[in-house]
Amino acid sequence: MTSRKPAGRSFESWVERQVREAAERGEFDGLRGSGQPLRNLDRPFSAEEWAAEKARREGFDVSAMLPPALALRREREVLLRDLGELRSAAEVDAVVADFNDRVRELYRRPADGPLVVVALLDAAQLRERWGATRPAPAAPPAAAVPVRRRWWHRRPAP
Repeated sequence: MTSRKPAGRSFESWVERQVREAAERGEFDGLRGSGQPLRNLDRPFSAEEWAAEKARREGFDVSAMLPPALALRREREVLLRDLGELRSAAEVDAVVADFNDRVRELYRRPADGPLVVVALLDAAQLRERWGATRPAPAAPPAAAVPVRRRWWHRRPAP
């Protein structure tokens, strides 16, 4: 198909001729999936679903395709699930404050679609929950009691 469509010829007849000639040359023989029915013909076509499926096949994160409200809801679920991975209570407070600021900013802007409720996080409650997920601090090792030697036992051996 490197040739250009000749002037005065309809596009459809030119394409059909190109396909017919390629089939006669056998260029379509032995293609993967030949003779098998096309998948998902029973479902209606949606450009969004197609793009999400393509992104999944290519190994991309589809959460970037979500509307802002749904992305925040998903982030909230992930944050609550992975709360134990945070290193300190101060980090919990910082993550909660950042998340709550972004939720408030979302509600300040006009809605892009249907209203999606995203609840704010309670920093004190999450800090307590984070503390419950942390392993109990290990007991310090018993300090070795130094052996006291009397002064008359300290003289050098002969």
